[in-house]
Amino acid sequence: MDRRLLSMVHAYGDHPRVAATARALSRSGEHGTLWLAAGLAGAAVDRERRGAWLRATVLTATAHLASMGVKRIVRRPRPTHVRPLVRTAGRHSFPSSHATSAAAAAVSFGAFGAFGAPVAVPLAAAMCLSRLVVGVHYPTDVAAGAALGAATAGLGARWIGVRHG
Repeated sequence: MDRRLLSMVHAYGDHPRVAATARALSRSGEHGTLWLAAGLAGAAVDRERRGAWLRATVLTATAHLASMGVKRIVRRPRPTHVRPLVRTAGRHSFPSSHATSAAAAAVSFGAFGAFGAPVAVPLAAAMCLSRLVVGVHYPTDVAAGAALGAATAGLGARWIGVRHG
């Protein structure tokens, strides 16, 4: 089932615009770069909640590091039945670190008004989907990564301490 779902979604990468968008998302999400930059930008712009932005960014980075640790333990190989549209930083597939950092950012940044849920959640969903389009993860890799990221950020939500206003 995992292989079949991946093949179905990966087929959308035949469309040049879809492939280009998926590649761009993959590049920007490498090592959580997009999300770390967004958190630091939030801290720079939103002076009143700078500490909360920085804590949310640390949680996002922590989730990403956790996914890398799980990858070293599980060591699931990347899919070989589809042609990948991007190169990857590592050989292991489970969980998707892109999905982990994306979900962690969506949860962590979700309470910050304008950049919160209206922007972070759809962008995180697109990031997760892009990993299937480019053919470097199985759907279960992405789902597990998203769950790990959301759980990590959820556990640290109190620590972030966002004050609305």
